[in-house]
Amino acid sequence: MTEIFVELGHRPPEDEGRFAGRKSYPAEVVSRLSIDAKDILDRYPSRRSALLPLLHLVQSEDGYVTMAGIEFCAGHVGLTSAEVTAVASFYSMYRREPTGDYLVGVCTNTLCAVLGGDAILARLADELGVRPGGTTEDGKVTLEHVECNAACDYAPVLMVNWEFFDNQTPDGAVDLVEGLRGGRVPQPRRGAPPCTFKETARILAGFADERPEAVAAARPGDPTLAGLRLARDVQRNAGQESGGTAL
Repeated sequence: MTEIFVELGHRPPEDEGRFAGRKSYPAEVVSRLSIDAKDILDRYPSRRSALLPLLHLVQSEDGYVTMAGIEFCAGHVGLTSAEVTAVASFYSMYRREPTGDYLVGVCTNTLCAVLGGDAILARLADELGVRPGGTTEDGKVTLEHVECNAACDYAPVLMVNWEFFDNQTPDGAVDLVEGLRGGRVPQPRRGAPPCTFKETARILAGFADERPEAVAAARPGDPTLAGLRLARDVQRNAGQESGGTAL
């Protein structure tokens, strides 16, 4: 029997699907990151459990996960680079390409979309001159759409390096982003003022945010507490009707 091989389309490049960027770190970077990596690894009984924060650590170095970062993580947790790549490519918080100082994400899931999320994303893309996923020429802002971030009580929501900016409008979103490009960091209604994407990645790796305003800002908003207040009212009323004492 004669076998016939028919190639349908062009064969993809060998490195397609892999992370871009530099392939290895200079010795100085390896030495510095290794100190932080040891801090992270010491928190876990199993080295593999430290993979996610280690990926945030290497993301804080270049603003995205490079092949150098993949190899660094693999060496510290005892996995192959393919296994680390599989994990890093699964989670959208790990970036494959250079990211601006501010990652601006607009929620376009159902409730945010109905209340204006789609219009906000379209307006920002037009004003910034980039498609979702793109970065402005000045390297300040990367725009993307994001999936639901459990902030439906504040819809439509825009996020800057994963800090929430609630109840947005197209005009308000443009003002916010242009402020970021001009060096004016806004204060969200809840949560800390955004720091740069690299600084955020280091915080997500488990290192403290030393800014005093970040700690002071850690409080929930009124809509978040509405259900709790209602539950307490119901419990209090039920306790009064039964003659007992509500907790």
